[in-house]
Amino acid sequence: MLGPRIWASMRQGLSRGLSRTVKGKKAVDIAGIYPPVTTPFTATAEVDYGKLEENLSKLGTFPFRGFVVQGSTGEFPFLTSLERLEVVSRVRQAIPKDKLLLAGSGCESTQATVEMTVSMAQVGADAAMVVTPCYYRGRMSSAALIHHYTKVADLSPIPVVLYSVPANTGLDLPVDAVVTLSQHPNIIGMKDSGGDVTRIGLIIHKTSKQDFQVLAGSVGFLLASYAVGAVGGICGLANVLGAQVCQLERLCLTGQWEAAQKLQHRLIEPNTAVTRRFGIPGLKKTMDWFGYYGGPCRAPLQVLSPTEEEALRLDFSNNGWL
Repeated sequence: MLGPRIWASMRQGLSRGLSRTVKGKKAVDIAGIYPPVTTPFTATAEVDYGKLEENLSKLGTFPFRGFVVQGSTGEFPFLTSLERLEVVSRVRQAIPKDKLLLAGSGCESTQATVEMTVSMAQVGADAAMVVTPCYYRGRMSSAALIHHYTKVADLSPIPVVLYSVPANTGLDLPVDAVVTLSQHPNIIGMKDSGGDVTRIGLIIHKTSKQDFQVLAGSVGFLLASYAVGAVGGICGLANVLGAQVCQLERLCLTGQWEAAQKLQHRLIEPNTAVTRRFGIPGLKKTMDWFGYYGGPCRAPLQVLSPTEEEALRLDFSNNGWL
């Protein structure tokens, strides 16, 4: 059964979300920095909503544009559908109304993605971030992906943000598919986590007439992404170095490139440590060090070994963050 919070949000959202008419892509300006929030778990692997709200309260002191919920950092593949919705509902209630909430709604089938996207809208999401389906990646051609995203966007009551994360899916959303999809009135942008700045620049160039907004998927290439026209970033490292990631944004936007370069350099190793090298267990361990609640991941993700933990600490201390 759905929890009472979800039912209440759904009742409010049915008329608000499903009846919305998209007047244009500028209806939602997603420019800015977002931390993709983690999902806290108790020692018995239950979602710890109290710790989630505590983390959000601390993160709320930084000038983020909003929050990404149920992205890869949120361990969404390990949550049930009801848990995914409840987490989004709790976040919506915990953050200010002027902060955007981008909710990960991607599933493997188009039908399930549509249903999850509609449900995310009903519990308060401002936009849906939809990861590429990838289980049958050999058949995920441009045509298949265009069909998938078009159907989702056609039926979504909130704007859709494309999400390409090849490190996790083994699948890059093809540039030609992005260009086609950028013409859809309800597809407003993309999070690109691949790290190929040439590709990011090409996408921005080829979609420039569509009011299509591109977000860098990591702080490791945030400066470079701003340089080629990105409007912001969804950065896992912002969960622990929020002030510094927002400072990098400010330096880029005000053209202080030399200072931005120096700060970018100091963020590369820590960012790599909590993404490619040690992943979410590394990020959660770092959150514990910086005064947030990281806690355990859900199995099969395991805690870091003592050797890994020491290497993680060095990546932060060697750059002056610990």
